[in-house]
Amino acid sequence: MSEYYTAQRVKGLYDPASSDPFKLSRSKIDLSLECPRCFYYDRKLGVGRPPGFPFALNSAVDHLLKAEFDIHRANGTKHPLIEKYGVDARPIPHEQLEKWRHNFTGIQHLHSATNFLVFGAIDDLWQTPDGEYIVVDYKATSKAEDITELNKEWQKGYKRQMEVYQWLLRKNGLKVSSTGYFVYCNGKSDRKAFDAKLDFDITLIPYTGDDSWVEQALLDAHKCLNADVPPASKPECDYCAYYETRKLKGNI
Repeated sequence: MSEYYTAQRVKGLYDPASSDPFKLSRSKIDLSLECPRCFYYDRKLGVGRPPGFPFALNSAVDHLLKAEFDIHRANGTKHPLIEKYGVDARPIPHEQLEKWRHNFTGIQHLHSATNFLVFGAIDDLWQTPDGEYIVVDYKATSKAEDITELNKEWQKGYKRQMEVYQWLLRKNGLKVSSTGYFVYCNGKSDRKAFDAKLDFDITLIPYTGDDSWVEQALLDAHKCLNADVPPASKPECDYCAYYETRKLKGNI
C-alpha cells in the first residue's frame, strides 16, 4: 500500500480487514452504479472524482422550502401546494426528522450482510391519514420548458435517490408509501427585468418508487470494495474515458 493510501484510511476509506461498520452514503451507492471503477478509487483508494461547483442557489431554495413547510408542520396544516395537487397528506412532525435531514447523519441502517452503515439525508416527510409516510425531495433548476415529469436520462439518479430514502425509512420500521413526491422549483428566465428577485414555477411531481434493487446494489458494492484490483470502468463513464485518453497520450 502507498503512504497516501495508508494515511487516507483514517479518513473513512474502506478497509477489508476492519470489523467496524463502514459508512456508505446514498450518493456513493449511486456512484457504484454509475461506475464501479470510480467507486473503488473513491471509497477504497481515496481518489475521488473532481468535485463539481457548489449550487448555492439550490441550497437557498432548499432552506426556504424547509422553513415554509415547517410552518405547516408546526400548525398541523396542509401546504397550499399539497392542496393544489389534491394530495391527502400533510407535513408531519417526527422526533428524528432534524437528524434525518442532517447531511452527515441522515437516516441510517446497518446492513448486516455487508456491514455497511447506509445513510441519506431526506428533505421532507409527509404522512397520509392512514399513517403511511411519504418521502418528499426538493429540486431546483432553471429550464425553458415546463417540468411536469421526470423523463430525462439524467433524472434517473433522482428516482434512485427517492428509492434509497424509502428503503432506509422502511428499514427503520416505518410504514412508507411507494409514492413519493418531488417539489420541483423551476426558475423563470423570461421575465422582462430581474428586479432583485428570481421567480419560480413550482410543481409537485409524484413518483412511484421500487427499492428492490437496493439490496443487490449493496452486495455488488461490497464485492467491489473487497476486490484486490479495481474493476473495469463502465464504457459511458466520462471520467474514466478522460483518464484513459490522457494515459494514451502520455500525459499521465
